[in-house]
Amino acid sequence: MFKARFRHRSVANVRAHVDEMAKAGMRYVRFLTPTSLSYGATGTEPDLDAVEALLASVREGIGPEGKVYFGTFPSEVRPEHVSPRALAILARWVDNRSLVIGGQSGSDRVLTATRRGHGVAEVERAVRLCVEAGFRPDVDFLLGLPGESREDREASMKLAEELVAMGARIHSHAFMPLPGTPLRDDAPEAIEPETMLRMARLESQGRAYGQWRKQLVTAQDLVRLRRAPRPVS
Repeated sequence: MFKARFRHRSVANVRAHVDEMAKAGMRYVRFLTPTSLSYGATGTEPDLDAVEALLASVREGIGPEGKVYFGTFPSEVRPEHVSPRALAILARWVDNRSLVIGGQSGSDRVLTATRRGHGVAEVERAVRLCVEAGFRPDVDFLLGLPGESREDREASMKLAEELVAMGARIHSHAFMPLPGTPLRDDAPEAIEPETMLRMARLESQGRAYGQWRKQLVTAQDLVRLRRAPRPVS
């Protein structure tokens, strides 16, 4: 929407809104951001002093009975941003004890091709640190990306199962060619029945959740509508 440039409200601006919310009787604050630990940063590295200043002010504004949710849906945490200090800041100021980690794939090839800015090792490290700090990591996985191979999906499922064993939960997604995205005109790769069975097995164990089945149908509808001939006026 803004050419991938960070645009952050100041702490004072956020606090003013929180104060008005508290006056109106609202008792929780939830943040909306695709990369929560990037608050206040001017580049790719987090500015944790800025994050703590924000959360401390919001906590004061919402009051002792209020709740602050940060790093949970819909504000994920990038895996390479997870560190002991970041987790200590969150543990002090927020109420959620789960964090959404944007893992996306267990294939380093796919992560590189999609310019995610992190690899599999960073996802594994983030999960380990979260669990050690008392947070449950909910790790996003996206299957069926254009150009993704069966081997890539096998790597993703293998990683997902390893992360579950470490204490994570998996949030499963299927690729959809959404308007306005670079892959809007591409068709999703087919997800083989064996992979879907493994995803369903994790769900049955309470270790995964997500709308991937519905997203598979939506993706095919989007492809069909784009390929349909347009009526001539």
